[in-house]
Amino acid sequence: MRRIGVVMNGVTGRMGYRQHLVRSVLAINEQGGLALSDGTRVRLDPILVGRSEAKLAEIAARHGLTDYTTDLDAALERAEIYFDAQVTQARVKSVLKAIEAGKHIYAEKPTAESVEEAVALAEAAAARGVKNGVVQDKLFLPGLLKLKRLIDGGFFGRILSVRGEFGYWVFEGDWQEAQRPSWNYRAEDGGGIILDMFPHWHYVLENLFGRVQTVYAKAVTHIPARVDEQGVTYDATADDAAYGIFELEGGIVAQINSSWAVRVNRDELVEFQVDGTHGSAVAGLRNCRIQHRAGTPKPVWNPDLPVTARFRDDWQEVPDNAEFDNGFKIQWELFLRHVLEDAPFPYDFAAGARGVQLAELGLRSSAEGRRIEVAGL
Repeated sequence: MRRIGVVMNGVTGRMGYRQHLVRSVLAINEQGGLALSDGTRVRLDPILVGRSEAKLAEIAARHGLTDYTTDLDAALERAEIYFDAQVTQARVKSVLKAIEAGKHIYAEKPTAESVEEAVALAEAAAARGVKNGVVQDKLFLPGLLKLKRLIDGGFFGRILSVRGEFGYWVFEGDWQEAQRPSWNYRAEDGGGIILDMFPHWHYVLENLFGRVQTVYAKAVTHIPARVDEQGVTYDATADDAAYGIFELEGGIVAQINSSWAVRVNRDELVEFQVDGTHGSAVAGLRNCRIQHRAGTPKPVWNPDLPVTARFRDDWQEVPDNAEFDNGFKIQWELFLRHVLEDAPFPYDFAAGARGVQLAELGLRSSAEGRRIEVAGL
């Protein structure tokens, strides 16, 4: 059994705590550590870092942990890996400090607020020779793993288009508490759905369908004022909805709507419909349904008669055919193997920079009202 220290900065936040500490790092330890190819098992020693010592102490006590601090420099001295799940504005400074200390870096997305900063992180990590990775969790969702299986098996024939719908209603904070922190809706604090979600859509599109060549986006702030955690009304200066069209290599057209001001009339909070010459699929977080061309019905448009067909009944559920672990945990294990035995890990800071680039160009497209080409970085 080998033990390695992992600095976890930002565990007092929702994602840092639930998905990364509890469901990834602690879950790996609970399974007896990570098994490497040579039979060695690796146990992780998390060092909790944040701004509030009281919050860190409470989390540590809840899980029987003892190592926590508000001093990042001191924590880095005791670790081999640095993980960052802070708010985006705080990420670059802390990651650069970890790179200078020679630590391997794993970070939430977006890696930075601007392409310039994101590229600088990738270059700094390469120059220092440290392993680096960015969270791209949606690639490991059961629904998208099933979709990838269909693509690899040639189910679609020639893929024509991708249509994505993501979002839910985030309460304004007055008569019901908001489900997301208030900084998400302030541009000056790094908020906005484009900066949050376009990096996600970039790696989904790039890894499943092909490189993004152009983007046209419309960013909107549908809810102009919200109420924060202290009950104070504030101006929402960041976009809470974005409507994007992406042209991909191979002639594929992707349309993705992202909104925190939409009520859900879908089976899951995110769904992607993929249409091809030989078949179509609708994939969500967990499930995936397909319709092959041989089983495609022949609807006829007639507004004078009521619709009697139940179109969803004509689709077939894709079986699991495997046991799916938590997507965040899967990627943690891949990154740890990358660090410890040089296993491949394509989701590096360069990939993260391309995601930030798409967000930056999406905001620019909306501001200028035009389609923009996505150049290689």
